Amino acid sequence: MEEKNKKKLTYVLYTFIIFMLFGFLVWLGHFSVFQDFITKIEQSSFDLRQTILSKYKKPNKDIVILSVDDATYEYIMDKYGSWPISRKIWADAINFIEKANPKSIIMDLLFVKANLNDVSSDKALIETVKNNNNVFLSMNFDNYNDEIRKSPEIDEKFRLKVNEGYLNDNPYITFINARVAMPELMNATKNIGAINVTRDKDGIIRNATPIFKYKNNYYPNLSLLAAMSYLNIDSISISDNKIILDKTHSIPLDLSQRTILNWYGKSNTYKHIPLWEVIKAKKENNIEFINKNFKNKIIYVGTTTTSLSDIKSVPIESNMSGVELHATFLNNILDNNFIKKTSLKIDFLISIILCLIVGYLVLKTENVAKTFVFLFSTLVIYSIFALFLMQAFNLWITIIFPFITTITTFILIYCEKYLLKSKDYEQTYKLAVTDGLTQIYNHRYFQEQMIININNYKRYGQIFSIIIMDIDFFKKFNDTYGHQSGDCVLKQVASILKKNSRTSDIVCRYGGEEMTIILTNTNKKDAQITANKICQAVRNNKFTLANGEKVNVTISVGVATVGENGLTPQEIIEYSDKCLYKAKETGRNKVVSEV
Repeated sequence: MEEKNKKKLTYVLYTFIIFMLFGFLVWLGHFSVFQDFITKIEQSSFDLRQTILSKYKKPNKDIVILSVDDATYEYIMDKYGSWPISRKIWADAINFIEKANPKSIIMDLLFVKANLNDVSSDKALIETVKNNNNVFLSMNFDNYNDEIRKSPEIDEKFRLKVNEGYLNDNPYITFINARVAMPELMNATKNIGAINVTRDKDGIIRNATPIFKYKNNYYPNLSLLAAMSYLNIDSISISDNKIILDKTHSIPLDLSQRTILNWYGKSNTYKHIPLWEVIKAKKENNIEFINKNFKNKIIYVGTTTTSLSDIKSVPIESNMSGVELHATFLNNILDNNFIKKTSLKIDFLISIILCLIVGYLVLKTENVAKTFVFLFSTLVIYSIFALFLMQAFNLWITIIFPFITTITTFILIYCEKYLLKSKDYEQTYKLAVTDGLTQIYNHRYFQEQMIININNYKRYGQIFSIIIMDIDFFKKFNDTYGHQSGDCVLKQVASILKKNSRTSDIVCRYGGEEMTIILTNTNKKDAQITANKICQAVRNNKFTLANGEKVNVTISVGVATVGENGLTPQEIIEYSDKCLYKAKETGRNKVVSEV
């Protein structure tokens, strides 16, 4: 029963340790340095999972990218002599591609100012956009004050219609200024969306912002706008931290009211058609080329060359073009394929479960190597489970916080377990070397210490003495007063010996009524003084018997010193024994140090 209670107490103690650990981590969580540290490592674990899983994902084959790549840039500089190119070239390219009946042409390019030196080109682009309602243009939002750029009024036709729900203001969605397309383009179409991207603190883009708030109105991300057109949706609802498009499509939002992207692969995941090939095909009126590449396709138009600086760092690659990022967002919407992050409560619950599992295994396993194998196996299995959840259910469960708590729990419980074991060992050893009646050391311990002190004397010259004492007429005393009273006297004599000894001295019960003291760093003369003091203390003490009666007893004492009286434990004990018997033969109640 006592063993069962001890086990229960141990489990309660370890559970308390786990919850204290979590309390400490919650307290640490109030410090931004700790938050940033955990977030940064967790985001890196997300990047690793996405890198592994992206190799097995299939992007939407209907999405293609018309790119201004390095070859196109060289072609344009050679043929036209400058960048940006004339808007007439864009107008001609769009009109030529329209012959293949694409689903949409999404321009990840900003046409902000009119080109006063080429008005006809601007008119050509404006006319093209006006005549093709599947062309989508870009704008972006920022926080420049009116002294730098006067914040424009944006026509209500560009606003996102929200049936119900709202978003809270935060730096990721709320802005005070905007850079819109030139007025003629704004008048020519209603298909204009924002292309803002936001980076995490480490500079990596993991999220997209579906909706932006400007002057208390909502405006769509360019990819969201294109997706709504593709799905034939003209309004959305916001509910339960998600944007609802229709019965089968929704966009989950995290705490920042952004959505976490699911990546399909590195650069060139989507089919890329260089712009120079389209320009060439138009000159040759190569209809087969555009039908092959653009028929019924969703076309993103943007720059992929590094020289034009539209390069982003994303979880699976450090150099991805912005146009591919926007294509990924659209792909996520069409596939309903966003990543959903578990809540802080779920993360805590997972961590507690892992801690309890590892703590239980540590408690149940005696083999040290096995406990480390269990810890490693638990963390590996959990990592594989986290990877599986992201692959199968697009669920991002945290890895780093459970790892930290589990490893810390393992260390704490492991240390506590073996500390308790050490204490148990100490307690067991103490019981093994302590006399149960008098609570002083026993004969076994006396012999061990004699050997240790002899070795110290031989190696370092540390002198020591021993005194052996015997209670006078103790057999007669037991016959007269009984063994219970004899035990009372033995305990009280032992107490007097401890009180009159130094902490470095070793008080032992030698056997029966005989007791010994090893006096460390003590010569014969000092040993005699101590022995006489003890002899007198016993003589002057009134001993209480089992029946409450008080009596006097005396002791006889023998003294021996290492070197003078022997060089082995046997020799020293034998000499002190002779002194003890001489004390008894010459009248008792005295100390003898010479024979």
